Amino acid sequence: MNKLYVIGIGPGGQDFMTLEAMKALRESDLIVGYGVYTDLVMPLFPDKEYLTTPMKQEIERCRMAVDAASEGRTVAMISSGDAGVYGMAGPVLELTEGRDVDVKVVAGVTAALSGGAVLGAPLTHDFAVISLSDLLTPWETIEKRLKAAGEGDFCIALYNPSSHKRADYLRKACDILLESRSPETICGTVRNIGREGESYSILTLRQLRDTAVDMFTTVFIGNSRTQEIDGRMVTPRGYRHE
Repeated sequence: MNKLYVIGIGPGGQDFMTLEAMKALRESDLIVGYGVYTDLVMPLFPDKEYLTTPMKQEIERCRMAVDAASEGRTVAMISSGDAGVYGMAGPVLELTEGRDVDVKVVAGVTAALSGGAVLGAPLTHDFAVISLSDLLTPWETIEKRLKAAGEGDFCIALYNPSSHKRADYLRKACDILLESRSPETICGTVRNIGREGESYSILTLRQLRDTAVDMFTTVFIGNSRTQEIDGRMVTPRGYRHE
């Protein structure tokens, strides 16, 4: 059949997966992914065969999935969130060019959406999603995107806000945004979205600058109209109350 599903599994729990994702996983003979993500899926599909690779071996992981599909197997390549948002859909499609493999990309719930739901409604108006990881994107480019989003008054969801090697990147990002945003801009953080130990906080941009976060945290920065309403982060769309 030479079928390769590229599936976004959302935060990882069954409640956050789409019906299409569950159906594709059931139909697959082999599930390929980063070990943290396969561990989330394994309890749901314990009888499937799994292939994993460590972090920073994404291309090798995709190549294994494409090769297995080329051999006639039905394969699922999984990503957290949505496979097309910092996920494996792009590399898989690049690697299958000219190959006899039918690729089906299955949408998932990305952290901007699942984390936004935890906070309330931070992304009701135009927004940008920016990763602070400079492993694949030069920091100079990230700075330009932060500056443009700040000046454009976009709500912003920040992925990969910190790591051991990038402990000060969120502070640097806040400093860039403070050039065009009020220090009192409403912001939010959500950690372990949809998983055990989920937590969130609502704070100002000034406070966010000195807040410790990690790779399991998604950061939300409001626009000039974002408010805190009864402990929730809300960005008005502009609908009028009748």
